[in-house]
Amino acid sequence: MNVIVVEDSRLARIGLIRMLEMCNNITVVADAERVSDALTLIEIHKPEALFLDIHLPGENGFELLEQLDYLPKIVFTTAYSKHAVRSFEYNVADYLLKPISQQRLILAVERLTSTAEKDEIKSTAEISKPDRQLLTFNSQMFVKDGDHCYMVKLDNIRYFESCKNYVRIFFDDKSAFIKKSLNQIESRLPARHFFRINRQYIVNLHAISQIDEAIADGYDITLTDGKQLEVSRRNASELKERLSF
Repeated sequence: MNVIVVEDSRLARIGLIRMLEMCNNITVVADAERVSDALTLIEIHKPEALFLDIHLPGENGFELLEQLDYLPKIVFTTAYSKHAVRSFEYNVADYLLKPISQQRLILAVERLTSTAEKDEIKSTAEISKPDRQLLTFNSQMFVKDGDHCYMVKLDNIRYFESCKNYVRIFFDDKSAFIKKSLNQIESRLPARHFFRINRQYIVNLHAISQIDEAIADGYDITLTDGKQLEVSRRNASELKERLSF
């Protein structure tokens, strides 16, 4: 299994690589200390797994994962246990607390390879596809916006708005930004409940309170909070079929 080690401490990085070299079926193809370097190396090598520190210079390990177009297996390596709950939003095989012993690392590698075998490791041609599980309408999303953190139920989200490199989520009486593309969001949403009405918006079908025919071909919709949005002509017929009106 090809892996990349991402760790900002040079000594910790070298030590982890040496321990991994003693493990069967693991090949360290590259290592990085910063998110920007790691993204380049991941694009080049398309590793099957990352040994990833969470605290990195500038952006953190979670922010690195949000920028990938596929999700390799992850073994988090960190000195902090507080990130454990959030880590399991990702394709995590294990969560290692520093200092890492050889015995504990071997166990993590065993878990890593066993989960990879169960998932029938994807070929290079397939590995560029998103590898995250589809959310259900009852799922919860972890959203961190500045100093505020929320666990948001998917059915409470009225709509998603694309804002350049971010997506703004509108839920309850709040909104928050996350660093994802609207395409990344769409790939995980249950199509039965959410619909992309145009290039900029995805709406919760249960949050639509009114639908009117637009002057041009298509529809104008009003959401439960009074927000009015336009459905593009190319998506209007599909929306009609979804709602059967």
